[in-house]
Amino acid sequence: MSAVCGDGRVSAMDCVDKSSMRCPSGGGEGSLDRLLPSVNTSLSPRKRTTSQCKSEPPLLRTSKRTIYTAGRPPWYNEHGTQSKEAFVIGLCGGSASGKTTVARKIIEALDVPWVVLLSMDSFYKVLTAEQQLLAANNDYNFDHPDAFDFSLLVHTIRKLKQGKSVKIPVYDFTTHGRQKVWKTVYGASVIIFEGIMSFADKELLKLLDMKIFVDTDSDIRLVRRLRRDITERGRDIDGVIKQYNKFVKPAFEQYIEPTMRLADIVVPRGGGNMVAIDLIVQHVHSQLEERKLRWDMAALASAHQAQPLPQTLSVLESTPQVRGMHTIIRNKETSRDEFIFYSKRLMRLLIERALSFLPSQVHIVQTPQGEDYEGRTFHGKRITGVSILRAGETMEPALRAVCKDVRIGKILIQTNQDTGEPELHYLRLPKDISEDHVILMDCTVSTGAAAMMAIRVLLDHDVREDKILLVSLLMAEMGVHSVAYAFPQVKIITTAVDKKVNDLFHIIPGIGNFGDRYFGTDAPPDWSDDDMDEPSC
Repeated sequence: MSAVCGDGRVSAMDCVDKSSMRCPSGGGEGSLDRLLPSVNTSLSPRKRTTSQCKSEPPLLRTSKRTIYTAGRPPWYNEHGTQSKEAFVIGLCGGSASGKTTVARKIIEALDVPWVVLLSMDSFYKVLTAEQQLLAANNDYNFDHPDAFDFSLLVHTIRKLKQGKSVKIPVYDFTTHGRQKVWKTVYGASVIIFEGIMSFADKELLKLLDMKIFVDTDSDIRLVRRLRRDITERGRDIDGVIKQYNKFVKPAFEQYIEPTMRLADIVVPRGGGNMVAIDLIVQHVHSQLEERKLRWDMAALASAHQAQPLPQTLSVLESTPQVRGMHTIIRNKETSRDEFIFYSKRLMRLLIERALSFLPSQVHIVQTPQGEDYEGRTFHGKRITGVSILRAGETMEPALRAVCKDVRIGKILIQTNQDTGEPELHYLRLPKDISEDHVILMDCTVSTGAAAMMAIRVLLDHDVREDKILLVSLLMAEMGVHSVAYAFPQVKIITTAVDKKVNDLFHIIPGIGNFGDRYFGTDAPPDWSDDDMDEPSC
């Protein structure tokens, strides 16, 4: 099957597997600088309107299943600390070699629910006025390594690999600049990064766990460019061929083809080479198995038994009023109308209690009688509320009622019924939330899994831990201990704490499925207090 080509490369009929020759760690190319010296070869500007950020839309539908390309499974353990990093695959190859097709085939064959597909097209540099003139006259080289913002690219992939959120620029090829609105992307189990210069930077190479080169015959690539540029971009045949011979082919030979030697696997013929794709998938599966995190609910439940409740917990005083409202909302015979009414009353009291833990400072005002009054005012930049959908959303009106012009964010977290792991499916947070005091709202907390993931999300958006207040109508002791142990600076405020959870992790005696009772929907037979459904809006 294998043979040695004249240039010394090991080749095969269907693929080349060099992973047996060296471990694909991505860090063994320390001597690599920025490839070959610069040349004056110029390329005509691209005709696309904007770069394609392939992480959106958040669903990738294949012939077999739906794959999430936004959101996040757990990337930390029950202690709230970083677990294994994401597995990053770098895809390199010439223009029209089929890199994106190979990426999608890998994603489909992997059968992994969380992926990010990132295109290098998003990271073109913003052109100066002088470069703008060159581009207008077709004299700017877009296929030179210097055309890409490698500094931003390395920073972005490094954060994605750590499971943190990033903002991806949208490059406008008509203005040769970046649009004002950038796209937010979250880390995933697997990150696939594709581009013509994917191997052209030594710092970027260090971040790649696996390097794949898509080697497609130049004639096939030319035919693909002809079809694309004529049908999609309105060019004539002579113009496309001239551009290919003058710009694209020299760039491939000088900057792209030499990086084939850096690849762990070379894939001839692109997306049609299923032998190579199967080989890649097998290796990635083995790596993911080593990095797998299992959310051990049983261990979480027993970790803090017989421990006193943490000092970061504040429970609303159990006055006859509070006790009476709990009696009503816990009663399974209570009508939905009364359940909503008394839940809202408790929410208002809970939010008012939470606000008392925000920092304040002395503030002197003058009364209408001309006298000074020494009062207090909030000592901070802003207050932001973040609800864990869908039940946490019911607490937003109470927060808005007492905090004028408060900003609201939303997080959707669901429990994977197969693994028991919490998974982040949707995220919308206000800008500059890192500077805010955040009130995180969830109506019930049993194991604390969803609350812990939500807190981890806020921390990854640079919100300070001591600026987060978790508020919940009802919590189990297990959830209180779990959150307090993982995040000891987070303040926890609730109206009541129940001692137990049962084998299905329902709070005992509990309140039932709050979201279903509030919204009038039916709970599935295996519901959990930490389960989050689709948003109500």
